[in-house]
Amino acid sequence: MSFSHREDKRNDRHLDILTDDANGMRVIVSRFGAELISVARRNGAGEWIGFLYRDNDVTPPVSGWANHATVMGYYLHRLKDGHSLYRGQEIRGGTHSFLRATNWHPVLDAASTGSMTFHVGPEDYGPTDYPLKVSLDLTYQFHDGGLATIFQFTNHEPTLEAHVEFGLHPGFAASSFDAFEFQMPPGKYRRHFSPDNYLSGETEDIDFAGGPMPFVREKLPGSYILELVEVPQREFVYKDPPNGRVITLHLAEVPYLTLWSDGGPFLCIEPCWGLTDRHDQRAFEDKDGIQKIAQRGQLTRQFVIKPKLLKEA
Repeated sequence: MSFSHREDKRNDRHLDILTDDANGMRVIVSRFGAELISVARRNGAGEWIGFLYRDNDVTPPVSGWANHATVMGYYLHRLKDGHSLYRGQEIRGGTHSFLRATNWHPVLDAASTGSMTFHVGPEDYGPTDYPLKVSLDLTYQFHDGGLATIFQFTNHEPTLEAHVEFGLHPGFAASSFDAFEFQMPPGKYRRHFSPDNYLSGETEDIDFAGGPMPFVREKLPGSYILELVEVPQREFVYKDPPNGRVITLHLAEVPYLTLWSDGGPFLCIEPCWGLTDRHDQRAFEDKDGIQKIAQRGQLTRQFVIKPKLLKEA
């Protein structure tokens, strides 16, 4: 395999650019938030075609969603009223936790492995961000013509089990809000209702035969939070037919999926390991969907996206 890596600085962002030359694929990651800024393929004319919303654009938008692919953890979505109690210690924070506003440390071996790893450790956050000593290595790795996103948490506590939630919040570009298509595989799904951004406790089981998402597009700003209860083949397909962009998401290890858009030209398809807080808030360690890491243990989870261009020129 032939990979190349270079660094760039734009608008106060330190960017790492990794290219899979053999497969004509490129990813750009900002060290601020370890956020994917671009996922692109080279077309037949040699042009890079991006798949993310505002792909490769680091300037602030005039309005609307300002991100590309937010990294979520050590909790995700929201804490009720911006705080929670974890074993009696207060956690405070905004939407999707502190990782999105943290400068991550690169652990690069990109040219030889086709991957980039970014590290956050206990030295990078305070006790009200998260009270235990748990580090996270986030890896973006070219994989079989696609891109794997790998989360690896290490619990450095000698006697305490740790609890975390995490995921990625990528927005996939569309020609318009009405243009995209999202195909879901057959299986049993459970929708978790979240009025005003918090779980009400109400759920709805959906036995789905497979095909276009069975949800009203106009209600995407309120989010559809889905538990993949019995979905044997977890391959989801996003399409932007006018521009010939297709993304297959391989989510074999993913327990939850959130669908969201603010009505702009994109759809966020968010693989999640955990759920937002309830209106009737539980202790952090009892949150719905919380993941556990044994003392001095590790937790590793991943998913893969495969972007494809139907129009090569």
